[in-house]
Amino acid sequence: MTQSQRTLNLVTPFRARLVCGLIAVGGIALCAGPAQASERDDRKVLADLDTRYQRAVQDNDARTMADILADNFVLVGGDGTRTTKADLLKSATDGGTHYAHQVDTEQTVVIYGDTALVTAKLWAKGLEDGKKVDYTLWFSDVYVRTPKGWSYVFGQASLPLPGKHH
Repeated sequence: MTQSQRTLNLVTPFRARLVCGLIAVGGIALCAGPAQASERDDRKVLADLDTRYQRAVQDNDARTMADILADNFVLVGGDGTRTTKADLLKSATDGGTHYAHQVDTEQTVVIYGDTALVTAKLWAKGLEDGKKVDYTLWFSDVYVRTPKGWSYVFGQASLPLPGKHH
């Protein structure tokens, strides 16, 4: 790439923002498009969204879970088990799953354009399918930016960690 091409690549977005700004000041919304949040803002939104999702699981709040999960969502467990959105919503409403504790720690959020990865350590304690559980595991959740906001499309969880890690 030549120096003039690099300069053009830098100047063109600046000119576009300047023109949009001037048009906006004049009251014409020709350049209005979806506003992109800063990466720092996106990381905060995603951290809060993933924490809200874990809280919804703990509370068996199927409505909030359904709003956050993509329709084609898949969770892969440490043993290879695949769980769909429908499976998770069923477990939240069928009465066999109740968590006294479903909280994540050591959360990190990394953003790659319109895709984000949330990784955290999760302590789950309660009943799963009527059986007592108390375990800690690591998970990675993949979110994709959609016109409606961030959507949770894929999750992968480790096997439970040996011993108590919470």
